[in-house]
Amino acid sequence: MASTGMQIFGFVLALLGIMGATLATLLPNWKVSADVGSNIITAISQMQGLWMDCTWYSTGMFSCTLKYSVLSLPAYLQTARTTMVLCCVLAAMGLCLASLGLKCTRWGGGRRSKRHAAIASGGCFVAAGFLCLVPASWFTKEVITSFLDSSVPESNKFEPGGAVYVAFVSAGFLFVGGSIFCMSCSGKRHGPQDLILLPPPDKLLLQQQQQQLLQQQQELQHQYCSLSPLDNKTGYSLQDYV
Repeated sequence: MASTGMQIFGFVLALLGIMGATLATLLPNWKVSADVGSNIITAISQMQGLWMDCTWYSTGMFSCTLKYSVLSLPAYLQTARTTMVLCCVLAAMGLCLASLGLKCTRWGGGRRSKRHAAIASGGCFVAAGFLCLVPASWFTKEVITSFLDSSVPESNKFEPGGAVYVAFVSAGFLFVGGSIFCMSCSGKRHGPQDLILLPPPDKLLLQQQQQQLLQQQQELQHQYCSLSPLDNKTGYSLQDYV
């Protein structure tokens, strides 16, 4: 029962992780403009994401521009796009396998099939968490390096946005959920389907003797039936002397 509860808890964490990873992939605020000077007069705030750049103006207008060119993007941004998409796909696969491997569900086959599905889903969640952690860490490192570079003007300095923090938290949820699924089925197997029930030694010996007697009776019956009618007469009859 405790293992089932832990699986449900891991499933909820993994579900929160995939929702957070999908949200972080779509959000445009992976890095936001840092308020370190008064050079920005027209724009209030600038945000840059994986797929678009957005700007808030002092007039209340809000505009976004999609990043159509892939080759013109820096390497860390291309890597972040690829890994985040793979993270979402792998986490979705793990979620499907986890629904089959839950012990509280009726679908998914027997106990052994559920165990394999749970371990596979745990591996998918851990791999998805790693794929979510790599772009968030690399992106944060590039933003901080650019912020600390004195050659970069203050108007072009950015700091990590909310999407990066969402990615870190989602990676943690996926790691914990995947670990729970892997450990919930990695122990010793228990249950009536995993035990081989053997009868006691005395009862087993009695069954063997009964089988031997039954086999001997069948052999004698077969030999008796194979004899001819003349061979079946074993002795003299009174009618032979009358």
